[in-house]
Amino acid sequence: MPLNKLTFKSGIVSDITPYSNEGGFVDGDKIRFRLGSPEKIGGWEKFSTNTYEGSARRLHNWVALDGSDFLGIGTHLKYYIEEGQTFNDITPIRNTTGAGDITFAATNGSTTITVTDPAHGANEKDFVTFSGAVSLGGTITATILNAEFQITSLISSNAYTITSSVAANSSDSGNGGGSVVGAYQINVGLDVTVGGTGFGAGQWSGTTSGALATQLAEALDASETAIDVDSATGITAGDLILIDEELITVGTISSNTLGTGGGPSTRGASGTDAATHADNTLVRLATGNADSANDFVGWGNAASVTVPGAQIRLWSHDNFGEDLIINPRDGGLFYWDKTNGLSNRAVELSTRAGTKTSVPTIAKQIIVSDQDRHVIVFGCDGLGASASATQGDGVQDPLLIRFSSQENPLDFFPTTTNTAGDIRLGGGSTFVQAVETKEQILVYTNKTLHAMRFIGPPFTFGIKELSKNITIMSPFSAIAVDDNVYWMGVDTFYMYSGQTQQLPCSVKDKVFLDLNIAERDKVHVGANTEFSEIWWFYPSANSTEIDKYVIYNYLENIWYFGSLARQAWLDRGIRALPLATGSQHLFNHETGFDDDGSAMTAFVESAPMALGGADRFSSISRIVPDVNFAGSTSINPQVDFTIKARTHSGSGFTQTDDSNTSQRTATNPVEVYTEKLDVRVRGRTFALRVEATELGTKFKLGSPQVNIVQDGRR
Repeated sequence: MPLNKLTFKSGIVSDITPYSNEGGFVDGDKIRFRLGSPEKIGGWEKFSTNTYEGSARRLHNWVALDGSDFLGIGTHLKYYIEEGQTFNDITPIRNTTGAGDITFAATNGSTTITVTDPAHGANEKDFVTFSGAVSLGGTITATILNAEFQITSLISSNAYTITSSVAANSSDSGNGGGSVVGAYQINVGLDVTVGGTGFGAGQWSGTTSGALATQLAEALDASETAIDVDSATGITAGDLILIDEELITVGTISSNTLGTGGGPSTRGASGTDAATHADNTLVRLATGNADSANDFVGWGNAASVTVPGAQIRLWSHDNFGEDLIINPRDGGLFYWDKTNGLSNRAVELSTRAGTKTSVPTIAKQIIVSDQDRHVIVFGCDGLGASASATQGDGVQDPLLIRFSSQENPLDFFPTTTNTAGDIRLGGGSTFVQAVETKEQILVYTNKTLHAMRFIGPPFTFGIKELSKNITIMSPFSAIAVDDNVYWMGVDTFYMYSGQTQQLPCSVKDKVFLDLNIAERDKVHVGANTEFSEIWWFYPSANSTEIDKYVIYNYLENIWYFGSLARQAWLDRGIRALPLATGSQHLFNHETGFDDDGSAMTAFVESAPMALGGADRFSSISRIVPDVNFAGSTSINPQVDFTIKARTHSGSGFTQTDDSNTSQRTATNPVEVYTEKLDVRVRGRTFALRVEATELGTKFKLGSPQVNIVQDGRR
């Protein structure tokens, strides 16, 4: 019988019905298309066995004058510089205590150590390094204590706990000596996005998560007006506190009792109900003494503060020559000096040696402009009070852009003799992302797109609005490739190539209907220019972490998708292979065809095809595969061919058992299979699935042929 050749359209189309996509592909994973044909993507392997701490969401690679190859890695816990497969912790220090400010206490048989430090300012999971300590609790030696610890729990604003590597063999409140010094790293960020602030956004009206860390010291019934807490630090008489969903006006404070003598606390304030509360229940400060640490703003009122760390920790970074400038989003600006070496940490930019003028202290993103060497700071605080002020005013403006004088990252106050200055964006309500291209910097707000260009003195930079009513998914979802910029919006994809346009997308519904919008800030983009691809990684609807990707092939103008957990991506350039992060490891990508030494499953599946005419049943008895295995490292590369049959458009696929799945191997990589595959499948329409599940297998699908015989109409 004559054989029918199967030809397929390039790319995956999932946004139309399968029958309307006859001759195309509807599904796949770990597949790319080149020259119109599907093939397995390249594999990956760990960069090294070393790990970092936290979820790494940004990478930056640069080379120093001495040839040192540095890779900056920003996680939600720390910031590292990798060199020679070693992760060097350069996370800035926010505070160093005086000698003797810190004391320790241990309990016999426990690894928990209680640390007392007045106004430590730490959060749970923050890192602190101790020095100058002596032994504690017998077995907890000075060597054990004088190390870095992660804070395991907060007791109060004056105390917290850490975990020792060994248990104490005696109770000890001997303080670990009188010369202990603690160096606190900047507060860690979040790994999962929390809800926003404002009316209706919290657990009760304007409730937010806050900084007051105290609890009930005993159970509280509905009638009690004297409230015992672990610590009353930070609370004053007249303040409003929140326990569960009850607001309470604080009376006279005596020690750690809120409401005594002539000033009992008022229960059920602001229309809430007095209730019973269990021991150790969290006590939040609603309004009062804590200012920006307030947890609550009152029923029906909008929140007046932003919750610190409400967003996940995201870093921006750029090298200034050999050195590195880093910025945790909505945090400070820090500088790492290469001459100080990798054993030294980054320091706050405004504290560096040299003449400083109005250096920003908070920002959303930093860029060092390549052509003109200005440090550009987006969504930052304003100028200091005078030309002599070393820092900005500390009040963040989400639409303000400031830039330093040329070649001077410390001079931000504009004068007639420098090129420092500022611009305020005129559209949108907040800055989202800036992307540097060859000719300009594209600046995104939540609603508008602007072009920022270097024009020279006296204005230095000019800005022009390019588009209104555009959207952008996240702070790192736009990327420049060659002369074009691509980005992911909240419900579509865009491209800027001199004008803004939506990208037609054949898998749009597949992506946006299966995306966890609550974790949208994790969405990030990377280029894989060797294959003319833009990769967007995103969390699917049932996941809080990245687990899916969608690819736009800008050379062939097609789309495809798959599953892969990668939290950051960096295209090849200085290094020969693309780099990606996941599971506290760096991975080299596009190397081999396996999953870090394990087999990688890859498949592609076609839409149903009416090979014998849709009005008749047909039978398929033979397939002649057309597969290219060139590049496989296995001596027996193999794929599975599965023919699926349907009786009508509304039916499920039938006859998908092993009798209709054929596996073939080749003793050597071959260009074309010539051996037939025997199958027995009957239906009106047929779909083809080709899948690789074995180690070392690379495949490229061509145009298989099938032997098909027409049958009856029933």
